[in-house]
Amino acid sequence: MTRSLILPTLLASTLLAAPAFAQQKVVPAQSEIGFTSHQMGVPVDGKFRSWDAQISFDPKKPEAGKVSFTIDTGSATFGVPETDAEVPKAPWFNAAKFPKATFQSTAIKATGKGQYAVSGQLTVKGASQTVVVPVTLKQTGGSTTATGTFTIKRLDFKIGEGEWADTGVVANNVEVHFKLAVTGVAAL
Repeated sequence: MTRSLILPTLLASTLLAAPAFAQQKVVPAQSEIGFTSHQMGVPVDGKFRSWDAQISFDPKKPEAGKVSFTIDTGSATFGVPETDAEVPKAPWFNAAKFPKATFQSTAIKATGKGQYAVSGQLTVKGASQTVVVPVTLKQTGGSTTATGTFTIKRLDFKIGEGEWADTGVVANNVEVHFKLAVTGVAAL
């Protein structure tokens, strides 16, 4: 092999041999994505029944990690049939036109032991906003639980349009919370 080919060959073999970050698996039966809104000052809890998450994360190199979520907006439920029938309609999630909400991470930063700030783009009803999601990882035995809570302004995402834009009836702030059981995460 000539000297001019040695360095590129070594680089290529190193890159091919480098371990890729393992993709973790979320255990849906032990996980939940929920939200709390306030209607006339009273907290109202809901959740999404259908969503998918893709996570590739190494606690030793969080900055190289990636997190993405796809949420079926029509799966939002408050557990009240009348309300659940309204949520997919145009003033709220408009699930017929915007069936998916997404989150795609742009940066992950360690903020303490088992603590991370995950920055990314949240898109709902065609509107995108940068959000920073604080995430806490706890490990027991071989299982890892990721939890976090962050607040969005529903009107930034056109959730509750028309007569529902009045924040005196439905508050603008909505708390999003999650608990994810995740397999395949390396020790913290």
